[in-house]
Amino acid sequence: MLSPRVLKSASSLMCRGFSMGQMCRQGKAPDMAEGNTFLLVSNVRNRLREIVGASTNWKDHKQALTERASLSQYLAQSQDELPAKTMKDSAIEAHLPLGTQPALREKYLNYHNSVRFGRILEDLDSLAVLICYSHTWNKELTRSPLSIVTALVDKIDMRKNIIYPDCDIKFTGHVTWVGKTSIEAKMHMSQYHNGAYTDVLDATFVMVARDPENKRAAFVNPLKPEGPDEEAIFLQGEINKKRRVELSTASLLKVAPTAEERTLVHNLFLNTLDTRRVSFHSRILPPNSVWMEDAKLKGLEICHPQERNIFNRIFGGFLMRKAYELGRANACAFAGCRPTVVAVDDILFQKPVEIGSLLMLSSQVCYTEGMHVQVRVHTEVLDPLTRQHSTTNVFHFTFHVEKEVPSVVPQSYGESMLYLDGKRHFDETMRTQS
Repeated sequence: MLSPRVLKSASSLMCRGFSMGQMCRQGKAPDMAEGNTFLLVSNVRNRLREIVGASTNWKDHKQALTERASLSQYLAQSQDELPAKTMKDSAIEAHLPLGTQPALREKYLNYHNSVRFGRILEDLDSLAVLICYSHTWNKELTRSPLSIVTALVDKIDMRKNIIYPDCDIKFTGHVTWVGKTSIEAKMHMSQYHNGAYTDVLDATFVMVARDPENKRAAFVNPLKPEGPDEEAIFLQGEINKKRRVELSTASLLKVAPTAEERTLVHNLFLNTLDTRRVSFHSRILPPNSVWMEDAKLKGLEICHPQERNIFNRIFGGFLMRKAYELGRANACAFAGCRPTVVAVDDILFQKPVEIGSLLMLSSQVCYTEGMHVQVRVHTEVLDPLTRQHSTTNVFHFTFHVEKEVPSVVPQSYGESMLYLDGKRHFDETMRTQS
């Protein structure tokens, strides 16, 4: 990430002033005092609407989409036509003044007197889009011809277990890697507590650029690293891309498990056989275990216009919040105690969710180890007229709980693949956090 000084100077170009109340010692940061100018998280989505020319009125959305179609003439025919941008060009600092403005807390507060992490996911998604628009912004145009949407949440690593509901929060971020039509953006969240900012999380999002009608890919400005530090950041982006390709190639939906994984699945199967019978069909649950079939929780959302994004589809941050809350509820019910999120990774956005859709969410505890619970949430859209189901997203969450949890045991081959996939994600999370 770029230095805070650079981020502050760059983001000030996009910020607006806001009057603050008197500071206190606990959670009111000095840089959120009266007279300072900065971008408020609550203004990010309004800023995005200005950039793309989106209507704030649902009844005008069709006209707005028609008007955006005319912006196709401003799209580059190749990346070579676009000027290179620096990491400073996309650098943003946004504030969430929960300490300075108590009225904001109601939206973010949960019943444990902490901050709803699902709301933070919504804010991160909006900020990632704004960062990418800052990178691609053409000063000669009043509106951007690009439709930038979330393709993947690569990783969100937690650095702190609790987020205080009465302390100011700061987000910083910038573009770290660029392909021809895709952009990687990294964000850092910190919170002001007891006189200083402390790290809360680091997030990596991958966005893709589309044409004004969101029908085909569009070219984005190349990224020009400046100095050794930025070159190292850009190189890490290349490594991240290569890792994502390797993980996709090795997906259990494409290739068979490894020899070690096949042995693990077979041992799980043997542990469930009833030794009193010589039969493959007689299965018993081992001690301190739960069948995977009994570790599910499902939900349904009717997708209303209120949750639309600037392109009049369901906001990706809303989908992440709903998936997280369902996954957390499942982890809580399974463990019998309050879970704390450790990591969010490999969130795939496979298909947009249209307004009016029936969104079905299914969470599965797919792996446990010690005091950790790995949860996978699968979302799909149901067309009530045709009865067709279409997968839209897959989410992976790692939770820590306050006591040892039972093992989950698969019965079918499909459940065994879910088990191995959950173990892979858990092992990767533990590796990167060690």
